[in-house]
Amino acid sequence: MTLFLLCAGGTGGHLFPAEALAHELGARGHTVHLVTDERAARYAGEFPAEETHVVPSATFGSKHPLKLMRSGLTLFSGYRKAMGLMRSLRPGAVIGFGGYPTLPPMVAAVRSGLPCIVHEQNAVMGRANKAVAGRVTAIAGGFLRRSGPFASKIVEVGNPLRPAVQALAAAPYEAPADDGSIRLLVFGGSQGARFFSDMMPEAVAALPANLRARLLVTQQVRAEDQARVEERYREMGVTANVAPFFSDLPARMAGAHLVVSRSGASTVLELSVIGRPAILVPLPHALDDDQGHNAQLLVDARAALMRRQPGITPESLAADIASLFEDRETLPAMAAGAIGVARLNATTALADLAEAVAAGRAAEIINEGTHS
Repeated sequence: MTLFLLCAGGTGGHLFPAEALAHELGARGHTVHLVTDERAARYAGEFPAEETHVVPSATFGSKHPLKLMRSGLTLFSGYRKAMGLMRSLRPGAVIGFGGYPTLPPMVAAVRSGLPCIVHEQNAVMGRANKAVAGRVTAIAGGFLRRSGPFASKIVEVGNPLRPAVQALAAAPYEAPADDGSIRLLVFGGSQGARFFSDMMPEAVAALPANLRARLLVTQQVRAEDQARVEERYREMGVTANVAPFFSDLPARMAGAHLVVSRSGASTVLELSVIGRPAILVPLPHALDDDQGHNAQLLVDARAALMRRQPGITPESLAADIASLFEDRETLPAMAAGAIGVARLNATTALADLAEAVAAGRAAEIINEGTHS
């Protein structure tokens, strides 16, 4: 069978779809290796890969000349190591999932002339994928649509689902009973948790007392914020489970009456698969506003409210939360609207594309996509 090299790292949003694809390819009898960076390697212990290869990578997040030079040297070091991997492994296909950790191996793969795919989870293409998009064999679109300068290469496959999320697809939604408890789930990812740590307790404080008394809050925070967030909820008498990480986040999403979160591709995917209403706050200052485009998919489906961070106050957020619970029909309608935004067969479709690219049949799949 075929050896597939999956390149993913940086965040769960990049690792989760790679993990789902790895399970599917493994079930089809193929061999899977993972290429990632040092940071993601710490969290890849359960990734279903026969081998994991750590390749140095860096981002050009700083404009300081010395830091730019260090980043460039790190990327070059990663590229050289990745070229060695391509020569020694000769994979049937290389599949990248975006983010700066994929740049060295994907550049090495295209320069080695190997069949390549990039999978773009978001509704707009990220910089890392865009850097190699012109030279890859195919572009697999998660929320990305077949349009723009690379339309001829795009196949709309959807975003692969982790088994834990797939098992909760369309889990029945039950609105909170009159005077019953209200389960509120809040999370922001590694880059967004601080905002919610500052904002959410004060928004809860601004809620009407009768609504606040019914709340059961589950909130993901950064470790350094945990104690102060817990203390603030305790002062208000609000029951809250506050932690830096929840290994069962999909199950907690399924159990929530309302989700308040960022709108990364994996979050929007899971909201649409499980079917839960949300207030989405896109990460600000992103060059391509990828989270804003993702959130708009659920807004268009009348499944979410989108609020931009600069305009949010505790009072405005409290008003949004209160308004959603005033009408018993609103939240179930939003939950129903979320379902259908995602493609449930995405893992199979991406695995089919991977096999076609490895076998030199990419054109067949891409041409089929033209008529889909």
